[in-house]
Amino acid sequence: MNIFKKYSYVWITALFFLLSLCGHWFFGWAAYTQEQASDNKPIQVDEYVNQMLRDMFENWQSEFLQLIWQVAGLAFLIYVGSPQSKEGGERKEEKLDLILKSINPEEAEELIKNLDLKYPRK
Repeated sequence: MNIFKKYSYVWITALFFLLSLCGHWFFGWAAYTQEQASDNKPIQVDEYVNQMLRDMFENWQSEFLQLIWQVAGLAFLIYVGSPQSKEGGERKEEKLDLILKSINPEEAEELIKNLDLKYPRK
């Protein structure tokens, strides 16, 4: 499979990110030059870069990092789970046995024996 098709969501997200970053810097530059001109101050690239980097990282800290933690952190915690929320294999087997016995009591023991032969209990 083509890498661009396989990871199309990542590529589209990266493109949106780069476009928004370029737009942020472009419009920031326009605002900075206008502000400097209105105050009769010289336009200094290093001052602009420092100001934009500061603003950008403040924005990332308050928005993107929180969102990343909320999405990725929650997904990770759900995937890992806590020991209390995980059900043991033996408990699942007992529950299945009980369900089989309640649905079809006459054939339940035979079904359970066949399942035990096919899939031995641990």
